[in-house]
Amino acid sequence: MPQKNVRLEVMQFLEKDVNRFVDEFLIPVEKIWQPSDLLPNSESENFFEEVKELREIAKELPYDFWVVLVGDTITEEALPTYEAWLMDVEGVDNVERNGWAKWVRQWTGEENRHGDLLNKYLYLSGRVNMREVEMTTQHLINDGFDIGTGRDPYKNFVYTSFQELATYISHNRVSQIAKQYGDKKLSKLCKMIAGDEMRHHHAYSEFVNQIFKVDPSEMMLAFQYMMKQKIVMPAVFLRESGEKISTAFEEFSNSAQKLGVYTAADYVDILKKLTEKWEIDKITNLTAEAEKARDYLMRLPERMAKISERMVLPEETKIFKWVEPALIR
Repeated sequence: MPQKNVRLEVMQFLEKDVNRFVDEFLIPVEKIWQPSDLLPNSESENFFEEVKELREIAKELPYDFWVVLVGDTITEEALPTYEAWLMDVEGVDNVERNGWAKWVRQWTGEENRHGDLLNKYLYLSGRVNMREVEMTTQHLINDGFDIGTGRDPYKNFVYTSFQELATYISHNRVSQIAKQYGDKKLSKLCKMIAGDEMRHHHAYSEFVNQIFKVDPSEMMLAFQYMMKQKIVMPAVFLRESGEKISTAFEEFSNSAQKLGVYTAADYVDILKKLTEKWEIDKITNLTAEAEKARDYLMRLPERMAKISERMVLPEETKIFKWVEPALIR
């Protein structure tokens, strides 16, 4: 294979399996849950009673919890940015509607339910300033993002493998905390979202696994590249109304760490899981450069764990416009 076309040729080679990937990792529309399955039924005569109960239970949840839930919702609602990005990856052809474009569209269809569900819950809860939330979402879509992958499918699949697992952890922890506060409905809906994210993680990590089989050295170098520059979250350009892109995402992350929803230790743990899942210690036929990349990746979790242990979170919690402190106990 000519080196300059290797990624495209690998993507075209793997495209023959896309239908299998869709069948294995995605769920048909008629069989998968929809947001209305998990929220008060607006067609029911008991709708207002159900909403009143939802609002009463929501009063028990603390400030940092609402910050994290809003941030998670905004991240999910910025989906148009992620679809547009993936549609431009080398080997994905939406004009010809090739197999990879089919995957991106159907993955997007599943992901779209997440923001829809969380947004409706926030609206019904009465605990957040929805207009501020909506403006932040629009800003995030307007600003887009740069995850450092370019159009490279290898780097993009490392990113999505990592990010889908991180999102699973976040939604699953929010589910657990909601349950501790007695909000069973919110706990269930976050758990359902987390289940989707785990399936999607398995899909993208399988794509990487398949690439390792046919182009091991370049895949190893792409993995190293992404971990050297660090995986940034999709909402890295998060900002509130009237503000410029600044420290909003960092402040949101601090709330998530204080609450134990997603921490620096989780980042290290995900790296370990990916390294084990792809069995990078056993991959053969690597170039000298790729062998060095493998050595770097094998040492990295321990190095990052030591750094994470020294992290100190600020004591003060930022007051976001999304969440009205007066409404939170």
